[in-house]
Amino acid sequence: MSMSKIRESLFPIHGRKEVTKFLLLGFMKFFIIFVLTLTRDTKDTLVVTQCGAEAIAFLKVYGVLPAAAAFIAIFAKMSSALSRQSLFYATCIPFFLFFFVFNSTIYPNRQFLEPSISTIETKLSMMMDGEGVPAKILNHWTSALFFVVSEVYASVSIGILFWKFANDVVSVREAKRFYPLFAYMSSLAPIAAGQYVVRYASQTGDFASSLNRLTIPISMAGIAICCLHHIINVFVERTEDTQNLPAKNDDQKGTKKKNKMNMMDSLRFLSSSHYLGLVTTLVLGYGIMYNFLEISWKSLVKRQYDDPIEYQRFMGNFSSLVGASTLVVILIGSNIIKLLGWRVGAISTPAVMSLLAIPFFACTVVLGVDDNPTVLNAAVQIGSVMILMSRACKYGLFDPTLQMSYIPLDEDSKVKGKAAIDVLGSRVGKSGASMVQQGFVFAFGDIISASPAVMVVFYAVSAVWILGAMKLSVLYDAKAKEQEGMKKD
Repeated sequence: MSMSKIRESLFPIHGRKEVTKFLLLGFMKFFIIFVLTLTRDTKDTLVVTQCGAEAIAFLKVYGVLPAAAAFIAIFAKMSSALSRQSLFYATCIPFFLFFFVFNSTIYPNRQFLEPSISTIETKLSMMMDGEGVPAKILNHWTSALFFVVSEVYASVSIGILFWKFANDVVSVREAKRFYPLFAYMSSLAPIAAGQYVVRYASQTGDFASSLNRLTIPISMAGIAICCLHHIINVFVERTEDTQNLPAKNDDQKGTKKKNKMNMMDSLRFLSSSHYLGLVTTLVLGYGIMYNFLEISWKSLVKRQYDDPIEYQRFMGNFSSLVGASTLVVILIGSNIIKLLGWRVGAISTPAVMSLLAIPFFACTVVLGVDDNPTVLNAAVQIGSVMILMSRACKYGLFDPTLQMSYIPLDEDSKVKGKAAIDVLGSRVGKSGASMVQQGFVFAFGDIISASPAVMVVFYAVSAVWILGAMKLSVLYDAKAKEQEGMKKD
């Protein structure tokens, strides 16, 4: 194979203009995910070490969900009143202002801002136990607020700050070559962020100093994101015919507005299609299973690394491993689907998660982690591999097979079906799992004590997911052959 063909397969970007445009967008995504990684690990460190991992289930339902709904409503109003550039800054800057204010004002004064457990018991004695999760969340409401804002940023940063902007400035011809490479570039951000935490931010005597070391690169990355946005806009205006870019197509904008679906619209549309109902089963299956595993694992990590600095250092190393593994699994996953077919690719994710969960539940259910440091350490290590492979399988196998399942559908089912599944998958999967976990916490006291019940629900969902994938594979193959026959005719 010649060097030109090797270069074409590895980096199919041509000319100074394309290379410059790709690198500017690539660095912009790098900084966005760099901040996402730092804030994600910080929010987990604050909430898990102060309130327990069980608090995540409560915050996702009663904090993140209403905050995300409020953001969508505000964003919709701003989008009709502001220009594209102003809308980006109005969306981006408030997040970075909050992270700066939290470090400089809120966290240093948390003792004056947060009510004590005794105050909560006095004022709300009829509503909650002082030792319960809701009371701990109120006792550390500033950390809970950081968690909620960081979760909303995680949703907004990729979908709106980057992909919406990229779709505005990248042509369809460029997107086919640019977008696959963005995945590899963005995998470097968690590696860099994780090692920054391990080697510098966590090398302090207290978490307040560590938070200050984290806020500096977060603020600098925020400035870099805004500057890159401006530079890219100027570059595109000077070098390209902006009338040909996707964002300037009014018909396309109108189509996007028409495709928005609320919860009831989604339910009605999905109930009318057995095929799309099975696709929904896959999306819900991953959301529920991963949510159960993640909170149980984080609860164990907190038991082993109770000190915020130690917990933070552990999560930094884990984030680096996630970034590195993503690069590898994307390559492996594409070959598995290519060689073994859609069915194997679709079943691989629940199968891997179910197999890796066996030794994990053996530690928590059979052996027990209470007063047994050896078993606790083993459970944390096994859980780390389990969560790592769950994320890797999602990126390398679950996401590609999910997107492939839409290809054989007619245009109406393809567009409306994806919109409906996006609504239900993102809301019902995570919120449903969190609600069930809340019930377990109230019934058993904490999520680890509820491990037997968690295990039963986990494997029941896994069985439904695998069965749904097998049924869907039959329909998928039939529709794919039908589509190929129509193309030949």
